[in-house]
Amino acid sequence: MLSAFGRAFRTPDLRRKLLFTLGIITIFRLGAFIPSPGVNYQNVQQCLHNGQTSGGLYQLVNLFSGGALLQVSIFALGIMPYITASIIVQLLRVVIPRFQELYEEGASGQSKLTQYTRYLTIALGLLNATTLVSLARSGQLLPGCALPIIPDSSIITTILIIITLTAGTGLIMWMGELVTEKGVGNGMSLLIFTSIAAQFPTSLGAIWTSQGPGTFFLVLAIGLVTVALVVFVEQSQRRVPVQYAKRMIGRRTVGGTSTYIPIKVNMAGVIPVIFASSMLYLPGLISQFNQPKAGEQLQPWVEWINNNLTRGDHPIYMALYFAMIVFFTYFYVAITFNPEEVSDNMKKYGGFIPGIRAGKPTADYLQYVLSRITLPGAFYLGFVALIPLIALVLINANQNFPFGGTSILIMVGVGLETVKQIDAQLQQRHYEGLLR
Repeated sequence: MLSAFGRAFRTPDLRRKLLFTLGIITIFRLGAFIPSPGVNYQNVQQCLHNGQTSGGLYQLVNLFSGGALLQVSIFALGIMPYITASIIVQLLRVVIPRFQELYEEGASGQSKLTQYTRYLTIALGLLNATTLVSLARSGQLLPGCALPIIPDSSIITTILIIITLTAGTGLIMWMGELVTEKGVGNGMSLLIFTSIAAQFPTSLGAIWTSQGPGTFFLVLAIGLVTVALVVFVEQSQRRVPVQYAKRMIGRRTVGGTSTYIPIKVNMAGVIPVIFASSMLYLPGLISQFNQPKAGEQLQPWVEWINNNLTRGDHPIYMALYFAMIVFFTYFYVAITFNPEEVSDNMKKYGGFIPGIRAGKPTADYLQYVLSRITLPGAFYLGFVALIPLIALVLINANQNFPFGGTSILIMVGVGLETVKQIDAQLQQRHYEGLLR
């Protein structure tokens, strides 16, 4: 493995791409510690030092920003606006026929969808920046900290911070696209990977300090088992065999080959976990806007939400979280994989599944296989997502438990994809790659 990395850095073209990617990652991490104008950096660090790091409803965004959100840095919003915009544009293909037509046009149509995603990213960044500044000024971003994060509450300072945070989102989006174009791997995914990996030393150090070395090594053991499970499932797939009939085009014989359709166990990736987390944040957000005034009594439904749907260690919260992950897994797979479209493409080029007639029977068979292979994938996603919550109950770890949930799914998935791309580029120049 080490010799393979040595070959990668000895290859001039690949070395240039790797160094460019590392340079962008370094700039991205430096931006996470540069405070926005108008933010009192000393007060923020004092609040974080005192343990006010929960971040309320913005825990997921803080994870994707590498901890920059709670520091209100220039990259505080991280890559989350782009992720949200990409998901929205992808879902709108089902609702807006024009978007589906653009997607089917090929490279030219998809470039327009990418442009729409960029515009939506800036709009969402502006909205998120406004919300973040409002939370910081009201003290809800770091609850329990009396020190002012933004001492100057003038309109000019507020607008300047909002513009800076929105510009930071645009810069992150540009850097991610640069890595995709000139570096190695998918730029956006690598930036998310960097943000999550940056939290690991802090989380493990907090477990060592608060729980002791016994719990620390137990967490490492759980982490190794979880990583092995995620790698195994992410690489698992059902290969549906496909044969192509021989055809005569002029004097040439075309077709007659055998291939397969790879249907992954986890086709939805980490999207269902993000959807479920976002939906479960809504009840807590609604209850915050319905807090009683001085002298009034708390309404029963608000009290029920505060007791059952805002604590990750509550059984009702866990059950709802698991059920919503299963639902969103089926929902997202149904949107992204169209058996009828795959069947039509196979029929167009003379392909068929052995023993299955072309056309509707093929689409029905693919739907049958897809619905049954998605079930273990949905249960797997729900189980991995519940690992931090179970750890919160069993070993009293905080909700930033490093090995589990969204973080480990993204890290393993991005890591595998990046290593495969480096391996493919090495094999273009040598007979051996990274993987053996």
